[in-house]
Amino acid sequence: MIDRFSWMAIYPELVLLVMACVIALLDLLDKRLGRPVAYILSVLTLLVLAVLSGLYASSGQTVYGFDGLVVSDPMANWLKCFAALAVLVTFVYGRSYVADRGMLRGGEWFVLGLLSLLGVFVMISAGNFIVLYLGLECLTLASYALVALRRDHTTSVEAAMKYFVLGAMASGFLLYGLSMLYGATGTLDIAGVFKAIASGQIKHQVLVFGLVFVVAGVAFKFGAAPFHMWIPDVYHGAPTAVTLMLGAAPKLAAFSMAIRLLVEGLLPLAIDWQQMLGLMAIASLLIGNLAAIAQTNLKRMLAYSTIAQMGFVLLGLMAGVVNGNALSAANAYSSAMFYIVTYVLTTLASFGVIMLLSREGFESDDIADFAGLNQRSPLYAGIMAVCLFSLAGIPPLVGFQAKLSVLQALVSTNLPAYIGLAVFAVVMSLIGAFYYLRVVKVMYFDEPTSTSSISAPLDMRAVLSLNGALVLVLGIVPGALMTLCAQAIVQMLAT
Repeated sequence: MIDRFSWMAIYPELVLLVMACVIALLDLLDKRLGRPVAYILSVLTLLVLAVLSGLYASSGQTVYGFDGLVVSDPMANWLKCFAALAVLVTFVYGRSYVADRGMLRGGEWFVLGLLSLLGVFVMISAGNFIVLYLGLECLTLASYALVALRRDHTTSVEAAMKYFVLGAMASGFLLYGLSMLYGATGTLDIAGVFKAIASGQIKHQVLVFGLVFVVAGVAFKFGAAPFHMWIPDVYHGAPTAVTLMLGAAPKLAAFSMAIRLLVEGLLPLAIDWQQMLGLMAIASLLIGNLAAIAQTNLKRMLAYSTIAQMGFVLLGLMAGVVNGNALSAANAYSSAMFYIVTYVLTTLASFGVIMLLSREGFESDDIADFAGLNQRSPLYAGIMAVCLFSLAGIPPLVGFQAKLSVLQALVSTNLPAYIGLAVFAVVMSLIGAFYYLRVVKVMYFDEPTSTSSISAPLDMRAVLSLNGALVLVLGIVPGALMTLCAQAIVQMLAT
């Protein structure tokens, strides 16, 4: 449905903006009252947005608002639902963590978190280059401030500076690529770019030149090699709660950006960007898995793990549009969507356990800090083990189903090169299993370095337990989530 001025298409963004302003005003009036109220308002707002976005996505409607500047389709609404839940869970996990580290002097943690989510929402629904870039800047500027929020911590400030410099460079790449595409096609609308390229009247060389920079910008948001340099340093240097804020919801925005630009806008150039994605996927799997083996810090290990995991997402994206088979394309893109959603779910639980074990003045982010965790708390050791096994792709966990769906999409193309990529991905997963299993060995077979009891607020304990259970349950019965992703992609491709 096309609506010249559809406010319903942007109601989640409006709600987030209003609530961020309300929380900022409350903080100005009374900081002591503002902090608990900010937490309650943030959680309730995100919960309501997640429910409404899920209900709207279930209706299957697609709305193009403001002359096509904004797209509200099932894929966008499901991604918004999952992104809102990811930030909600991050707020729950990080409440005690940020308070212990002096990051709750005011309501900045909640305001910046909501503003970063606002950027995610804008990117997910962007139907125009300008809107997409505005969403990207809203997300990245809030993220820079979040990384540096612990102002008295040298490592966090250093990480923020590195993130700012590399992020500005990546934004420049993307903006330059978009400007090249605009110069070649004469339109800023993503749908208009598709029509202009499909007409065949534009020089292929100019388009490919712009495409290279666009793919570089997309790869940076994914954290894929060779644009991965910021991931280990920022993940390690940032406070763990901020690391989770960077590693969860923004990955959903990166997936949506890739779909909007590469599939909805640049599909006629698929033969070019598929080759780029293939090379980046190989580099990501190789660098991520091999570098993670040498890490002793758990956050850095998970950072390199992220690079490797994004390699699988890129494989799913490149497996579409082979031999003009629409069914194969939908299967490939839905497998990538399923992978990114389940990766975010697993990341939330793993970093949640790291925050749980951290205490004031001590960051429990070294692998050695998890020694004997099973003796201190079988529940939290079990949740962490489930997450690590899932990331390694061991059945019957959801990570196995995600990897299997991507591999099936590659093999179903019946192309020798794609089948070779599937074999390579399996070999890299076997190598990656080593560093995941090493952490499990430390938790279950090493002597504990601390005998202190592990306590957590009721809300965090309940959400973390549910989070860990979903990683297991969705691995055993993945059908509903797979169907949801498939339907969202099919409806997106049909519009």
